[in-house]
Amino acid sequence: MNRLSRKIMTLFAPAAATLLLFAAVASAHVTVAPAQSSTGAWETYTLKVPSEKDVATVQVDLRVPAGAEFKQYEATPGWDVTIEGNKVSWIANGEGIQKGQFQRFYFTAKNPDAAGDIAWDAYQHYADGSLVQWSGEAGTENPHSITTIVQASSGDEQSHGSNVKSDSMSMEEHNAIMKDEEKSNSVNPMVYIAVGISLLAFLIAAISILRGRKE
Repeated sequence: MNRLSRKIMTLFAPAAATLLLFAAVASAHVTVAPAQSSTGAWETYTLKVPSEKDVATVQVDLRVPAGAEFKQYEATPGWDVTIEGNKVSWIANGEGIQKGQFQRFYFTAKNPDAAGDIAWDAYQHYADGSLVQWSGEAGTENPHSITTIVQASSGDEQSHGSNVKSDSMSMEEHNAIMKDEEKSNSVNPMVYIAVGISLLAFLIAAISILRGRKE
């Protein structure tokens, strides 16, 4: 029985490693949070950029969706910001984002006045000159983030001055941003495909071993 268990574990280990690799790749996306906001609101958004390659991320370009208006950004040590039309760029003036690290950038934008989904296209530049475009539809390898803009209720309508976020955030605001960010990082369908393939391979291998023992 111990011998059979060792054989099964030997076959299962590569499948498990493959599954973990798919899950890690699928979750390491450039994202914009929150995933939902209201019409006309001055929303503080969080751009989260993980670095996946062996070289550093040195620049991130973000395209502000049509109907939204970029208003302000929070200064981030080690990064310069340029704004050209609807293109906002964070450019490293130091080492950038190293492998295994991520960086958050905060900015304020005025949401569209009409309800609907807005897409945030992002372009990640690495030190070796390579570019990863996070501009695909949901379910693709490099999806862009989507924020659903819902109709604001009458109670949400405030004056211009009271809608603007301050540079400092309270703990409640920080926790809300983190919660929305977790929701926006949905699991890529490739993870489920990897799970299915891994389980199928394990089942076939186990059946083969059991048949071999009977023969």
